[in-house]
Amino acid sequence: MMRAFDLLESSEPTVVDYDVTIEDDAQEVLVCPLPARTDPNAHPAIDEVRGLRPAYDRAVANFGNRAGAARLLDADAVPAAVEAFIRVAEGTPWKEAGIPGIPARVSQDVRGYYELAALEIADHTPQAWAGFRWFRDHTETGKVMLAARDSMRDSGVKEGLWRFIMPLDS
Repeated sequence: MMRAFDLLESSEPTVVDYDVTIEDDAQEVLVCPLPARTDPNAHPAIDEVRGLRPAYDRAVANFGNRAGAARLLDADAVPAAVEAFIRVAEGTPWKEAGIPGIPARVSQDVRGYYELAALEIADHTPQAWAGFRWFRDHTETGKVMLAARDSMRDSGVKEGLWRFIMPLDS
């Protein structure tokens, strides 16, 4: 940290390479069991997001409020945001679906909610992007977000509004 602060004293723009690297080989799979279904009448993604709430709350207690959903949504608003993305995935135009803001920004809060809950459930700290890959590949809400993104793309919505609902590698 002190080496980084020393750079602030340089009168010239400075780039320094350090011998510390963080690698993401995309091989680690985050093992994070999802809660069992409790409401067979709810959409699977809604049942899932509600079931993760206790883990999310424990994670906030352990890591602080700024760690998860919070840019646009608080945790109480995440289920309604997921419901809006379900409507988009089913064909409702995004402006009529009730997404509480710009879709990509709202989706970041939804992912933050999931990834923070996963940190509480997992038995280790995952590698970079492992939480996102778990969200994308193993959760009902991840499937909904991909479908909503594709629905918006296929209906001719401007690319900037749908492209970042899920990061570019998905």
